[in-house]
Amino acid sequence: MPNVLVLHGPNLNLLGRRPRDLYGTMTLAEIDARLRERAAELGLALRIVQSNHEGVLIDALQEAIGWADAVLINPGGLTHTSVALRDCLEAVGKPAVEVHLSNIHAREPFRQVSLIAPVCTGQIAGLGWRSYLLGLEAIAGLLAGEES
Repeated sequence: MPNVLVLHGPNLNLLGRRPRDLYGTMTLAEIDARLRERAAELGLALRIVQSNHEGVLIDALQEAIGWADAVLINPGGLTHTSVALRDCLEAVGKPAVEVHLSNIHAREPFRQVSLIAPVCTGQIAGLGWRSYLLGLEAIAGLLAGEES
């Protein structure tokens, strides 16, 4: 069974409390439950990590070198600022899909640039919690060798 590391960045633990017009009403625990359910249907095993600390996310990525087949990542605000997270994701060398609840390309100019996207296989943004499920489905297809 393929293994997928799911990384949630800073402030995603506040989902359900954050501006609902941007991030929806679903909590992170509810998103994780939907991810686990869909992963079981797709034959994927998940390890889920949320942290408000960049170093914890980097440590999780480095630990994943030995066991993960792919990464699903919502870096939160680190999307636009973290060269260190970007470099680690590149060094790990696993297929990765970046996801965002809001459409970062339609937001403030500083949010429209992702430092993470260039080292990812793809990016899904703006579809709320469904962005995560679509990202997981994309990973399942990538790991199964389906053509893009």
